[in-house]
Amino acid sequence: MADATMTTASSWHPRTRAGAPWPLSDLLALGALPTAVPCARLHVRNVMYEWDLAAVAETVELVASELVTNAVLASIGLNEHPASTGLPAVHLRLSSDRIRVLVEVWDSNPRLPSPKMAGLDEEGGRGLMLVEALCERWGWYVPDGSGGKVVWGEVATSHT
Repeated sequence: MADATMTTASSWHPRTRAGAPWPLSDLLALGALPTAVPCARLHVRNVMYEWDLAAVAETVELVASELVTNAVLASIGLNEHPASTGLPAVHLRLSSDRIRVLVEVWDSNPRLPSPKMAGLDEEGGRGLMLVEALCERWGWYVPDGSGGKVVWGEVATSHT
């Protein structure tokens, strides 16, 4: 079972467990729209193949899909005030040291994730349970000055 943790960070810069920068990193900004999810999935799949990590592409794609879905849902309604301009965004960052892949998703909603137990007849509500099942570790942190949060998951690779 995955380890869920909440941390704070001085900025949104991923680090390996040893504290060094990840050797592979990619960032994608998306509008907080339902179409962001399939765009994120396709992007993740392409990046995993580019990084020669095709063996975990499907798993990383699923983790990213769940986290981006939650970020889009958390962002809906943030732009209802007339003073607000533009569409809320979500940011997807992928990082890897070839031993693990880190999936991070930022949204501007400061409300922290809250895993719930979905009923058998409910369509949604299982995203974080799925992330927990697929990841070695997962959690969230609040980057300083971002006005939002980052939810992340770490997927182990079998790549050597």
